[in-house]
Amino acid sequence: MKEPPVIPPTPDDALLRELERIALGVASEAALLITERGAAGAVSATKSSPTDVVTEMDRRAQALIADRLRAARPQDAFFGEEGGAATGTSGVTWVVDPIDGTVNYVYDIPAYAVSVAAAVGDPRVPGEWRPVAGAVVNPVSGERFWARSGGGAWRQRGRLEATRVRVSTQADLALSLVGTGFGYAAPVRAWQARVLAPILPRVRDIRRIGSAALDLCRIAEGSLDAYYERGLNPWDLAAGWLLVTEAGGTVTGLQGDPPTGDMLIAGGAAAAAMRDLLVAVLDKVGPVPPA
Repeated sequence: MKEPPVIPPTPDDALLRELERIALGVASEAALLITERGAAGAVSATKSSPTDVVTEMDRRAQALIADRLRAARPQDAFFGEEGGAATGTSGVTWVVDPIDGTVNYVYDIPAYAVSVAAAVGDPRVPGEWRPVAGAVVNPVSGERFWARSGGGAWRQRGRLEATRVRVSTQADLALSLVGTGFGYAAPVRAWQARVLAPILPRVRDIRRIGSAALDLCRIAEGSLDAYYERGLNPWDLAAGWLLVTEAGGTVTGLQGDPPTGDMLIAGGAAAAAMRDLLVAVLDKVGPVPPA
């Protein structure tokens, strides 16, 4: 029998507070940077497919985040969407998405965010890491979300006072607003559509925001009841995962295991029913095709 992964213990509260403060400050600074769109907001490259785009601002924002984190905590590791991974000696790894929702950013749709999280364990290995502090900042709405292990999940809108957020108490899937997202490869999107079709009549409605980080923030604050998505990377979900759990919700894979690229299911009271429905649907739809 395979031994369960050993994830390092959660840091003490003094360090968690420091990591939370740094995550929020760095994410907020990067959020200001990405509003300076100009030519840097145009597509400069693609990754996994022609629709998986990168802008020059993605790279600038990640460089700024990496510089600030290196100055604040040079002993930590770094793992970002735009490459530039660095090793560390502290046991803490920063997991960073400089613009989560890049397609929205390119089209000037105000649903994109900076996501910065501190994690223990190895975020490159599914199931062998977890976030312990993090922040998500939407520069257009002015919303800032942040959390640390054991400290609750918090939201601030503009200059209003920060408030603690909690997940939805709606347990009935038929009355639940559910978020999801789609991959970049056409065969995967077609498979995701086949999965969605039998789910749609079983829930209140579906929302596709286009930013996993913001989807998870919506779960944390209770404005979505459940959320599922296949194909997420650690930088897409790290800060949002912590926000949901600190808001009283759950974030798992299909079998109640830690979330991976195979599947993430998040929610409050509706999470278990959402997971059961997905298991039943996937049993009929079959496995995802090669990308």
